Amino acid sequence: MERVVEILKEILEIPSPTGYTKEVMEHIERKLNEAGIKTYYTNKGALIAGNHPEPELVMAAHVDTLGAMVKGILPDGHLSFTRVGGLLLPAFEGEYCTIITRSGKRYRGTLLLKNPSVHVNKEAGKKERTEENMYIRLDAEVEKKEDTEKLGIRPGDFIAFDPKFEYVNGFVKAHFLDDKASVAVLIDLMLDLGAETLEKLPVAFFFSPYEEVGHGGSAGYPRSTKELLVVDMGVVGEGVVGKETAVSIAAKDSSGPYDYEMTTKLIELAENRGIPYTVDVFPYYGSDGSAALRAGWDFRVALIGQGVHASHGMERTHVKGMLATKELIRAYIEEKFL
Repeated sequence: MERVVEILKEILEIPSPTGYTKEVMEHIERKLNEAGIKTYYTNKGALIAGNHPEPELVMAAHVDTLGAMVKGILPDGHLSFTRVGGLLLPAFEGEYCTIITRSGKRYRGTLLLKNPSVHVNKEAGKKERTEENMYIRLDAEVEKKEDTEKLGIRPGDFIAFDPKFEYVNGFVKAHFLDDKASVAVLIDLMLDLGAETLEKLPVAFFFSPYEEVGHGGSAGYPRSTKELLVVDMGVVGEGVVGKETAVSIAAKDSSGPYDYEMTTKLIELAENRGIPYTVDVFPYYGSDGSAALRAGWDFRVALIGQGVHASHGMERTHVKGMLATKELIRAYIEEKFL
């Protein structure tokens, strides 16, 4: 596998539903520190990496993923749940998951329709998939609420779904490529550039922990920031032109247009350097850049990312799209500072 795919596989295997990102942040921190790249945390928990004291350009990606949380314990000892982020329930039905208790214990389970057996429920295929109609089947010998309570499981415990990573013919298939594919791209780029080069370049990398719930990018950037280049998934589907083998450059999403000059420069660089790209408008999409602008930060914002098919479900991208994204970021850095 390409190194960027190996990095992606590593971070996909670390659970990080929004609100529980400490393990993956610590992994990224160790990996970068071992390469001589400095890191620090914001008060809110974002991780900022880079060796220049006054970065002007910040690249941002989010480490948090969709997930769920225990809402309650059902009379039979299994679990009701509430979604964390925009989890597409039909796409996660039947998926295995891990329940992470506040004391650190872990239990396995499966997301299922209530009364899921077709041999006793002839309406199983027709039932709407909602939080009220589904539950987490706990892989423990429980028969009543008190049995589960004795295991230490409580409301508020996080539920992390398995990523189901597979790499085939250059395609990466997994849950949570939004946005761990972009995180892998940024880590791979930093390792390419190296610690000494990053001391000279006024750039930093911002790993956000709360994007899926809308406020990840609202705070914590270096005060010297003049431009924010958000690296998030590019949409692939009907009504858009994005491709898994290319980098998407977003001209607009549901929060409005991105910065004209930055977006135009990104298009020019992709054209001039032969980087596979598309320019797109995303109708149902917001980013950490959207959150930053709403919060009142006075910097320019643009958005790019590898094309990802079937977002918030069983997602897929291609190593060509990831590498195109990395090369466009590198080109933008070189254009500005080298």
